[in-house]
Amino acid sequence: MATTPSHQRSAGTMAAATGLTLFAAVMLLVSGVLDVFRGIMAIAQDAVFVSTPQYVFRFDLMGWGWVHLVLGALAMIVSIGLFMMATWARVLGVAIASLLIITNFLSIPYYPVWSLTLIALYGFIIWALCVAPKDAPER
Repeated sequence: MATTPSHQRSAGTMAAATGLTLFAAVMLLVSGVLDVFRGIMAIAQDAVFVSTPQYVFRFDLMGWGWVHLVLGALAMIVSIGLFMMATWARVLGVAIASLLIITNFLSIPYYPVWSLTLIALYGFIIWALCVAPKDAPER
């Protein structure tokens, strides 16, 4: 009778997995708050945004504001699940961060430096959520 060996992870590996998930949770919460603020600024038609009439993916600034506001709020909700080490939150965290990368890419002409900064931040979040082992401790 063949048995499959169970792989035991070391305490250091489990601590690293927990640390990376917590890192992603904090970063997702902070960047979600920043996206909510960015959405509020865009909805209020703040003068901080640049208008580029020749951009292919041109949307109304208020439309971009609502997209950032909703996705930022979802990112904050998912980060709460990440603080609880829930598996569903890891999956949704990668999905939300991916959508926010696309959203920030499409809004580069309106706020270029900040869009590129958030793209990098969401890339780190996806990395942190993907490298932690699947069997990280759940609470």
